[in-house]
Amino acid sequence: MILEFLISFILTFIIFVLIILIPTRALDVRLRTISAMSKLPGPKGLPFIGIAHIIGKLNQNDLIQFWNNLRQDYPRLAAMWVLGAPYAVLFDPDDVETLLGSSVHIKKGFEYDSLKPWLQEGLLISSGEKWHTRRKLLTPAFHFKILHDSLPSLNKHARCLVRNMLKRNGEPIIIEELIVRCTLDTICETAMGYELNLQEDEGSNNDYLKAVRSTCHQVIDKLLKVYYNKEWFYVWTDHGKKFYKNLKYLHGFTEKIIKERKETYYKNLPIKQKPEDEELSGGRKKKAFLDIMIELDRQEGNLFSDKDLREEMDTFMFEGFDTVHAAVVYSLYSLGKHADIQEKVYEEMYEIFGDSDRAATTKDVNEMHYLEMVIKETLRMYPSVPYITRHLTQDLILKDNTVLPAVLNIGIVPYLLHRDPKFYPNPEVFDPERFTIENCKNRHPYAYIPFSAGPRNCIGQKFAMMELKVVLSTIIRFAKIQSVSEEVLLIPTVILRSQKPVQIKVIPR
Repeated sequence: MILEFLISFILTFIIFVLIILIPTRALDVRLRTISAMSKLPGPKGLPFIGIAHIIGKLNQNDLIQFWNNLRQDYPRLAAMWVLGAPYAVLFDPDDVETLLGSSVHIKKGFEYDSLKPWLQEGLLISSGEKWHTRRKLLTPAFHFKILHDSLPSLNKHARCLVRNMLKRNGEPIIIEELIVRCTLDTICETAMGYELNLQEDEGSNNDYLKAVRSTCHQVIDKLLKVYYNKEWFYVWTDHGKKFYKNLKYLHGFTEKIIKERKETYYKNLPIKQKPEDEELSGGRKKKAFLDIMIELDRQEGNLFSDKDLREEMDTFMFEGFDTVHAAVVYSLYSLGKHADIQEKVYEEMYEIFGDSDRAATTKDVNEMHYLEMVIKETLRMYPSVPYITRHLTQDLILKDNTVLPAVLNIGIVPYLLHRDPKFYPNPEVFDPERFTIENCKNRHPYAYIPFSAGPRNCIGQKFAMMELKVVLSTIIRFAKIQSVSEEVLLIPTVILRSQKPVQIKVIPR
């Protein structure tokens, strides 16, 4: 009697723990899935638990080594169970192409669920017909002319960043603190047409800065701590209460701007644009991405509700400041470590600008070929998004008829793809020459995916590259960079981060 009670109690406890810990759509113990998983290479682990006991001992600092060990043991792919949830990680570019190149397998992995309360059904997370429709509608927002319209804002904020750097008089500075203000100012003005002035006035809009940064860190905590994945439990924790307090502020901030921009748009619609509101070249009024969506909504007829607009603006803000911020940090760190490469960048800038201190034009940006190679090499070694996932809604058939079953959560690690010695000899060496036209010709196109690839590639990658060119070229034109940090120890969370703050010195030329 006592034994039966103990068995019943233990089983009840296990079921309760699983309900708490496992994301519902990850759990799959169907015989078909078990059979398909048994045919795939990978660590077998313990019954049902899989390798949860191994992953549970890892901290953020161990993740890169864990991935490396998996790739060494299973060079093509590694399939595994974690608390009843089937996973696989792909390491071969051919397999990555099969997945990312598909127009069917576009559902994001459940790791992105931690972002849903913030971004909801924005372009980053949505799937199915909603994603297809929204992607088609928003792609024109990143047309060449729209990118051209953003240049004045990019130049303005890049100049402000350089001024703030030079104010430190060559003292070591934690570069993240300055760059995050620059990238937030930039994306807020270009996406929503609102000036935060975080760089010009360090006391201005600090509540927004704190809320954004806090929420980004909380999203990572929410992802890594499995006991936070059930919302009904999470909302009652101190962490959850703070998270939703920040979200209320961020959503309210975006909604207020949307309301004001819509009112301004419809109020001025019948009135001829004033000359001072027009661009000097071409006579077109400069538009933020939000303005384009409002205009598209008017022309096509109620395409976007205010909630739709907020979802996309929050998505642009999230993707547009943190990923670019990380890329600028690692670019400056790399240039500061390699004086010869930095000098080549400066020589290219001198060929373009000479002694002039004028702002960069679209033509200038298009001529920054060597700087583009430097940026690409930075994104090879330090991809802003080091890990991406997909959730299979139907079987995925790989090139040799290997079957990855539906419901599988698949991970792809750009950080490892970009350091594969088959495609990048001496992968730990920073070498922009890897990205000459000649060297890129024979490289597998899916061995380099800093902006993902295929139908769900980053819609804003051209904007991001333009922003990176403007910011970095402006810095190198007017200052020399020296890295104080000898090396960076990386943490591959939602965004690739350094364990310790990256420090540099900025010296006027």
